[in-house]
This record gives sequence, C-alpha cells and structure tokens, in this order.
Amino acid sequence: MRAFEIQQHADGNKLVQVEREQPQAGPGEILIRVHAASLNYRDLLIYQEYAQVRPLVPLSDGAGEVVAVGDGVRKFKVGDRVVPDFFPRWVAGEPTSEALASALGGGTVNGMASEYIALPADGVLAIPDYLSYEEAATLPCAAVTAWSSLVIHGKLRQGETVLALGTGGVSIFALQIAKIFGARVIITSHSDEKLARARQLGADYTINYKTTPHWAERVLEITNGQGADHVVEVGGAGTLPQSLEAVREGGHISLIGLLTGEHGTADQSIAARKKLRIEGIYVGSCEMFEEMNLAFTQHQVKPVIDKVFPFSAMNEAYQYLKSGVHFGKVVVNYQG
Repeated sequence: MRAFEIQQHADGNKLVQVEREQPQAGPGEILIRVHAASLNYRDLLIYQEYAQVRPLVPLSDGAGEVVAVGDGVRKFKVGDRVVPDFFPRWVAGEPTSEALASALGGGTVNGMASEYIALPADGVLAIPDYLSYEEAATLPCAAVTAWSSLVIHGKLRQGETVLALGTGGVSIFALQIAKIFGARVIITSHSDEKLARARQLGADYTINYKTTPHWAERVLEITNGQGADHVVEVGGAGTLPQSLEAVREGGHISLIGLLTGEHGTADQSIAARKKLRIEGIYVGSCEMFEEMNLAFTQHQVKPVIDKVFPFSAMNEAYQYLKSGVHFGKVVVNYQG
C-alpha cells in the first residue's frame, strides 16, 4: 500500500512516499481503507520536530470504509463508513496514560497517511450520513477540540460571547458550534477577506488584528466593557496576554495551540484577579466525539474545507497549511 513517512535526513526531516505492507485486522480491530485525511497544525510540528526512533506515518485525522473486521467485532461490518477518534483508546471518562499514548500520527503510533490502517473498533465512530469522507476527515482533531473547549469544559450557554482567534480549523469549528448554542461570536484574522467569510458563517463581530493590533480593547468595546465569556486561545504565548485582557471576570480560556510560538510572558496576576478558568485542551474521547456528531447531524453542520489535494501531493498540502492562507481545513483525497 502507499503511505507517507517522516524520515530523518542529514538536512532535516522529510516527508517521503513509500510502499508499506498492508496491515491486517487483529482481534477487536477493523481494517479501514482510508479515503481522505485532513491536516492540523500539530502535523506541522511533528514533521518539523519529530525525533525519530523509526520512520513515522503521520496524520491524526482521516476517514474511510471498513474492508475487514477482526474476531469479536460486532460494532461494524464491511462497507461501513467510519472515522477514527484522535485517541483510539480513549473511549470515555477521564483519559489514562495509555489512552493519551494512543494519539494517531505522533510518538510511536502510526497515523492516517496510508491507504489502510487497522484500529481498535471501540476507537472508531460511524460517519454521519450527511457528511462525505472529506468532510468527516476534518472532525477528529479540530472539531472535537472546539467541542471539548466550549461545550464539555466551557459549558457554553445561549447568549454568551465566544472569542475565537484566527480562521483555522479549530476556530471555524468553534464559530459553528457557538452558533448552534445561540452564542455571539467575535473572530479575529489578519485578512479582511477571511473575516468576510467568517461573517457569512455567522460571526457577529470581526477584528483585523493587523489594523487593530490591540484587539483586546475592541473586544471590550463590543462587550460593553465586560469581556468575552469564552476565549478559544490557539495563538499561544504571543496572544495570551491580550486574551487575558479580553475575557470577562470569571470567564473561561481554552489553551489549545502554539501558532505564535512557545515563548512569551503573560501577567499571571490577571488570571488570579479576574478569577479565570484557564484549561489546556487536548482533543477528546470517543464519547465526546459521538455527542458532537449528534449535534452536528441535528443542525446539519458542514465542515469548511479550504482546499483538497490528491494523495501524491501530500507535501504540497503540508506547505499550503504552513503558509497560513487557508480558511478552515486542508484535506487530502486518497482516491485522487
């Protein structure tokens, strides 16, 4: 089967297309023929920084069809359309170390950048009927992270205000989820064109952080000095100081990404003074994923796909994501 590996070379890591032996479905497992995958910022970090003990098949997110079932599997049959959880061994409840170690496409666990993958059936979900393989492939990391941030941890309620930073996958899903719950959404970007697209999706207010570099002040203006109830903080150290300023007293900040880098300073006294809830979010369980899928189906939420690449153009897909020009998700179609 075709696959991509991150391989170590003298001048750095490289993403190389290879031929690998097709896996088999063991007891309790299903074999999936992957139809599509999507890329996340995490995949860029792994590509750049992976300290290899062996070549790694990357990508956490993908969707496909069941082509074989192992002994004891009753949940799925051949032909079912499925999407794996980011953590195939985090089924429900609080995560264990074993569950967190099962994250696809990182550490020592091969991911979705191959034509076939064998996974535990309990860590895989049925694709909602209204979604294509390409759309379903966008869900495991970005959508579940946004759902976990706002709904599971944030306890989002109607009428609250959500501030989402940027227009990548997590932030666009946060916008769509917030609108399901009747929340008001403020979203930021450096691009007026992207902000116009966000308004078409339902964003109530948009802020260009290039022309309004102190965007926290604008958030306070919009909220009559109160601040946002929830901040989906994907920027990291470079944006956290303003997020602390922009959130209301007693508000909730979900720490998700490192798009602006790992190093920086934030006044921790602000968090204490404002009695903030600041939580690190690391995707979610199969149970959370299933709950999200039910809500998405009820409201017919369609993932926003910016561009689709063929399997042979995996490197180009990585470079496109790295450029930051995308709005929503970058997808790879394995049949192309």
